[in-house]
Parts: sequence; C-alpha cells; structure tokens
Amino acid sequence: MRFFIQTLGCKINQYESQALRESWTSRGWLETASPVQAQVVLVHTCAVTSGAVADSRGAVRRMGREAPDASILVAGCAAQVEPEMFRPLPGVAAVIPQAAKAGLARWPEPCEPAPSRAWPEFSISGFNRSRPVLKVQDGCSHGCTYCIVPRARGGARSRPFDQIAREADALFAAGHREVVLSGINLGQFAREGGGDFWDMLADLERGLAPRWAGRARLRLSSLDPGMLGPKALDVLAGASMTCPHLHLSMQSASDKVLSAMGRAHYGADAVLRFLDALRGVRPVMALGADLLTGFPGEDDAEFRQTLEFMARAGLTYAHVFPFSRRPGTVAAKAPGQLPLQLKKERAAALRAESLRLEEAFARRLLSLPRLEVAMEKADPPGGLCEYYVECRVENIPEGQVPAGLLAVRPLGLGEGGVLRVEPLGEPGEALYDPGEALYDPGESR
Repeated sequence: MRFFIQTLGCKINQYESQALRESWTSRGWLETASPVQAQVVLVHTCAVTSGAVADSRGAVRRMGREAPDASILVAGCAAQVEPEMFRPLPGVAAVIPQAAKAGLARWPEPCEPAPSRAWPEFSISGFNRSRPVLKVQDGCSHGCTYCIVPRARGGARSRPFDQIAREADALFAAGHREVVLSGINLGQFAREGGGDFWDMLADLERGLAPRWAGRARLRLSSLDPGMLGPKALDVLAGASMTCPHLHLSMQSASDKVLSAMGRAHYGADAVLRFLDALRGVRPVMALGADLLTGFPGEDDAEFRQTLEFMARAGLTYAHVFPFSRRPGTVAAKAPGQLPLQLKKERAAALRAESLRLEEAFARRLLSLPRLEVAMEKADPPGGLCEYYVECRVENIPEGQVPAGLLAVRPLGLGEGGVLRVEPLGEPGEALYDPGEALYDPGESR
C-alpha cells in the first residue's frame, strides 16, 4: 500500500503523523513523495483559527484533485470540530475523530474510539526531522475565551513517565541529539501517583544524564506562565540536559486583558519576578513568548503594557498574532471588537520590537566562547544552538559536514540575524556521538 501524509498545524500533529507513518511502514506500506502515486492519503488538519480550518479544507480538496483514485482520510482538530465540512469532499473515505485517530494505524480496519481519558496509543522511534518532538501531554481543561482547543482535543491527559523516558532514550539512540518535550498544555501535566511537569522533567534528566549528558539535550516546548514558581526555578537551576530556553504562552501583559482571555491565573509582575530570579542562576537564557494583540476591548494603554513588557522581561524573540475571531469561542462574540487595521498596526509594532530584541540577543551571544549547534542542514551547513538562534557553520572542509551536536565558536552576525560560527578545534574533534545524518533541507526553527 502506498501512502502520503499532509500535516498542518502544531508539533503534536507532527508527532502523531510520525507515529502513524511508522505504524504503516512497519506493515510494509510505502510512503510516496507526492500524493499522485498514493493509494491512501492522510490530511492531518488544524483548527486553531478559521484560517487554519480553511487551509485544511483546501488541502483536502487539493489531495482530491491530485490523487483522484486515493482514499483520503481526514483527521486532526478541524476534523473533530467541523467534520461535516469534510465528509462531502471528493475522495474522502473517512473523517476520523480525535478519540479514534490512533486506530488509523490499523486502517482499513474500523477506527474505534478510545475511552475519553485514555492516553492515545502513539509512539515513535525516529523522526523525519533532525529535532524530534516527544509528546508528553494532550488536551486542555482550561478553556481560554479565544481558544477552540478544548473542543478539538478534549480534556487534559498525561503520558505515563516510563513511556516518556523510554522514548527519549530511543530517540537519542537513533542518532537524534535534541528532543523537544511537547504537549497541548504542559501546565496541566499530572503524573500518576503525584507530581507535575517539573517533577517529570527532573526525573527524566536524572535517568537520561548518565548516558546522554554532554552528548544530547532536551528542549521545552511552550509553557504556561502559571507554571513558573519555586519548583521551576530549582529544576531549571540544576538542569544538565535542558536547553537554556523558555517559550511562554504569555499572550498579554495586561491583567485586564488576561482576565478577559480567561487567563487570570498569572500576571506580568509575577512572571517578571520569576525571570529576575532565573537570571540569577542562569545568566544567559533565551526567552520567547506568544503574544496575542488586538483582543476585544484592548485599549492603547493595555497594548503598551505588552509592548513594554517585551524589553522588561528580556524577551529574545516573540511570536506575534493579531486576534482573529474563531467561530465557536466566547471571544468571537465579545463586545469591543477592534478594527482590522488597528490590530495589524499593533502586531507590526510588536514584531518590530521582537526583531530588535532578537538582534540584540544574537550580538550578546557573540561574546560567548562556545555554543553547541544541533545540525539540521547540510547545504549550507547549520542548525540551532542551545539558545534557539539559527547558526550557519563556516570553515568546514568540503564533504565533511558533521551531524549531531557540534561545538562551535561565534564569528559574527550574518544576514537575517543568523549567527556565523565555526567548529572548535580540528574538524571532527568537537562532535558528540554524531550518529546518522538526519538533515531536513526544509527544516526551520
């Protein structure tokens, strides 16, 4: 059986697509480079915005045109939230709800829904990119007023620790040198028998470090700012394998706006206090944030709070989104909707500040004697350093591009904020267990 997978949306979709890819190839199925040759096409959809749903529907239509004889399977968040949008489209053989998605591993057997609180039966042993995602949590039970995810993914569920530990070790053993711990809401990770995400991370590092410390590393995906407290500080201060990089789902620095978003469980002042304490134990730290501007009722002063927070917090980059009305959410019908032009202007101002902060941080890294790059590309050679900055590796002999982790020294700042670096020592001396070459020419941070 020949198959093709089209994945839209988040890291969790990427993980689940990889799990299905491995299941199908283990049955002798062959993945094709395009849908034209495929007999089965999976479109893994996204529903985070109405635009994402439209993109998902467009992808299904495109697959129907390009592979008119294939059985098209539609899964993911848009398939869960708006299944009737996809069922009539040409070529669609099945629209799979989230609870039954793991059953696609046995297609064309019927996909039976799992119990609502059960952990989905997904696992991976490799990845089609050099930095694999490791899914440790699914779902969200919070209910932000702008977000469709609880409807699309269901309530919070956490992966058993032994599965997390085994999979991380297996991915490192397969040649990957950076693994990204990811979930829908890591703040709602809860370990059987007690313990939260930070307890899990501490135990995971403790188990992996004897074999992998100095040879491989962990990176944390997006964190809820409400997770930041004394335990987080203790774990991050003692971390030997976790990258010095946090990405916060901050959204706004205005308490009033956060309350309207349904996110009153944290505030900017508490986040700033935590970050000040963190810099006392980890002086150089990459710090990103998701920022959502133009929320209904957001006035100029509240917008300025978020803009000024970026520098006060020491952000090193930001992912900026102008608010868009997502049908099916409370915020879509909230009073005080802002004009599109104003939302665009505010987003542009936040992005301009982000670019300024990115460049300043990259210049700061130039003073460091050593960085470690997880190699992702061979032409030109490069990847991400531990501080989540893209690096281009120079002065490598032709035909000797390394894989794995590479110790480098900074040389300067290149075009687009890319760090120019070169290997430390003689060629090959700086490699830690390079393993296989796992480059993806299209990969980006």
